[in-house]
Amino acid sequence: MGDPKYPRRVWRKPKRPLNYELKMEELKTLGTFGLRTKRELWKAHTELSRVRQQARSLLSLRQEVRAEKEPILMKSLARIGLVSSDSTLDDVLNLTAHDLLSRRLQTIVTKKLGFKTPYQARQAVIHGHIMIGERKVDIPSYTVTVEEEDSVHFAPESKIPAMLEKTKTETPESITEDTAEEKVEAPAEEKVEAPAEEKVEAPAEETKDESSSTE
Repeated sequence: MGDPKYPRRVWRKPKRPLNYELKMEELKTLGTFGLRTKRELWKAHTELSRVRQQARSLLSLRQEVRAEKEPILMKSLARIGLVSSDSTLDDVLNLTAHDLLSRRLQTIVTKKLGFKTPYQARQAVIHGHIMIGERKVDIPSYTVTVEEEDSVHFAPESKIPAMLEKTKTETPESITEDTAEEKVEAPAEEKVEAPAEEKVEAPAEETKDESSSTE
């Protein structure tokens, strides 16, 4: 039967995971693209590292061999929208993880179908509300090709489009206009009178009554 084959790990941790600047940058990327864990970000970095390694290896080859293998790599990257048709290997070396994450189904659904946050789009993808052509895709990390991008749409039985349309009609502007019409009168300031000064009369001097004096 042979030895069993175990799946190879498709991501690598950063060399300095406790670096403060790196941690802040990773958290910002997680919020921008709606990633669930840092492992999804590390997968993108690992895949990008593999692509850039192929580009560097092609640059070190002879011109004859490079002319045969370079179009294969460029065609595969142009198929998923990472580079254009007239790009070079230098453009491949300048790619970032954001370029790769922007081709995820979750990111494209957020931009194209009008979700407010990528986390809302992630829930819609996971629960089967998104279709590509005639098939449902429930994988947020699915890499959408250029040909498939125009065919991303809601499933016919999905109620999310009606919910999004309802939230658009109830804009914050209409709420502020309604609240502006209701004038709330401020409570009248109570005038506190200062206490009247009490006049303290000096005690009258006792006069000696000569007539009542005893002899």
